[in-house]
Amino acid sequence: MTETMNIVVPGRARRRPRRPRSVLAWIVIGIAMAVSLLPFYWVLRTSLSLNSKLAGGSADLLPVGFNFGAYERVFGLQSPAEAIAQGGSGASINFWQYLGNSFLFAGITTVCAVFFSSMAAYAFSRLQWRHRDKVFGLFLATVLVPPIFTALPNFLLVRNLGLLGTMLGLVLPYLFMTPFAIFFMRQFFLNMSREVEEAAMLDGAQHWRIFFQIVLPNAAAPLATLALLTFIGQWNEYFWPLLVSDESTRVLTVGLGVFKSQSPQGAPDWSGLMAATLVSALPVLIIFLAFGKRIVNSIGFSGMK
Repeated sequence: MTETMNIVVPGRARRRPRRPRSVLAWIVIGIAMAVSLLPFYWVLRTSLSLNSKLAGGSADLLPVGFNFGAYERVFGLQSPAEAIAQGGSGASINFWQYLGNSFLFAGITTVCAVFFSSMAAYAFSRLQWRHRDKVFGLFLATVLVPPIFTALPNFLLVRNLGLLGTMLGLVLPYLFMTPFAIFFMRQFFLNMSREVEEAAMLDGAQHWRIFFQIVLPNAAAPLATLALLTFIGQWNEYFWPLLVSDESTRVLTVGLGVFKSQSPQGAPDWSGLMAATLVSALPVLIIFLAFGKRIVNSIGFSGMK
């Protein structure tokens, strides 16, 4: 009798059969990804379609009358007559001006909010003063206040200061600090070792020097994450810029709403609107794809103690 021998080839591992639960999990993940990506695909499909043929091909999965006319209208490369011939409204959108205003608005508020929130978080985590934890809890409770409640007082303040229609009036409510940013940085500061700071204090260093030369350099990763989250939030801000901005300070989100309302032919220029929406979302998508893993890791680290 010959015995059957199992020869194990070095470097090769036996493939384990996939369990039904694993297969089911992958199916659920695939369905969730498809549902999440479907709106982005539909925006792309609409932006590449001819606006005059969208109504007749609303059920088609592929672009209807494939062309790049919508992107030409967004970038100002079409005349009103050409836009109307392709089913557009003929209205113009100052895309580059609105894009620059969005970058300016989001950039200024991000830099200021991250800086001042870090200072406040350092005070709440390192400095010892009376009722510190109570003040932090009261400040953190402001997260529960809907932004609509503070919009009217802020608007009246900006109007009384004569800052309506200016970039300063647009960024003023966001310049200093936010409860989430303070909580985020405070959690990180609480987890930082204090040995270097205590050694610096023994050498006579004051809190200002410790904060700028020791704490901030060691907090580069959470600061970058907080800056990205703040920038994304400010980039998508709509209600406040709608209240206080004019044509010269209008941001892209408000500009898209105005562009949608300009429909002399009775129907919005959906192709142009989707093209503008896709282009305006590209900076945020690129940032999130490049730094998404870092954002998740920093949030998880800052939440642990």
